[in-house]
Amino acid sequence: MVNCNPETVSTDYTMSDKLYFEPLNLEHVLSIIDKESLKGELLGVVVQLGGQTPLKLGAMLVKYGVKILGTSFESIDLCEDRGRFRYFVNKFNLRQTNSVICDNLSCVIDESKKIEFPILIRPSYVLGGHGMTIVKNKNELESYIENNSAQIYSSILVDHFLEDAMEIDVDAVSDGHDVVIVGIMEHIENAGVYSGDSSCIMPHYLLKDELVENIIQQTVLIGKEAKIIGLLNIQYAIKDNEIYVLEVNPRASRTIPFVSKVLGFSVVGAAVRVMLGQKISTMNIPSIKDIGFFAIKKPVFHSPVFLV
Repeated sequence: MVNCNPETVSTDYTMSDKLYFEPLNLEHVLSIIDKESLKGELLGVVVQLGGQTPLKLGAMLVKYGVKILGTSFESIDLCEDRGRFRYFVNKFNLRQTNSVICDNLSCVIDESKKIEFPILIRPSYVLGGHGMTIVKNKNELESYIENNSAQIYSSILVDHFLEDAMEIDVDAVSDGHDVVIVGIMEHIENAGVYSGDSSCIMPHYLLKDELVENIIQQTVLIGKEAKIIGLLNIQYAIKDNEIYVLEVNPRASRTIPFVSKVLGFSVVGAAVRVMLGQKISTMNIPSIKDIGFFAIKKPVFHSPVFLV
């Protein structure tokens, strides 16, 4: 385990066989790899369990000949790069809102004229909603550009924001052939609330059965065609009984601990075994249909944070 955040459970020395209390950057990770390789050939590294930071390291680690366990960097980049992912969605006739791709902030103003306000601006390879915002008019757009002028993004997705839509979070485990849905969570707030701050209910409560079946089919399709091996999180929006794919995260999401508690099963443990080569067909992963009760995830905010 490599982590330098003392506030996380993972930095408790009893949680892993070995803990490196080091920052997640290329220099430190390569040094750790060199040290561990002295004991023999290194099997590989897992980048799916630390949010966006290790995913970003994936490209550089591959260049240095480090093996990525589970989902390949090619598949990670397919999901994380807004332009490549839009092509992927269109290829399989999945639905997204009207959108354009920009490679810098200066072109966002011109390209956004092709889309009706409100719009959602989403850079590639970001965590925690960094750089993302909902823009309701031209003045807000100009303000956003001014405030983010120092940022450098590889690509930026500008798409129409769906107002009064329902957001759905889906967590799954895939071995590249079989895909098991471990959680379908219905957000209590409308789409647009950052998923880390939102409340949700599992299993779904208001979703129609035909929509649920369609969501399952789309999730399985994406898991197989994107060649996901390990964890997969997909965020959908439902508007006028139409399903829109918002984004695909080829990693553990913040909802995985919640899903694991609801199922009484270690989803991460199952995913790691898949990353190491075990097939889902040989595993007994609980079905979301067998829960028998409703569970609710609700954030708890430290109120002084919001005091000015």
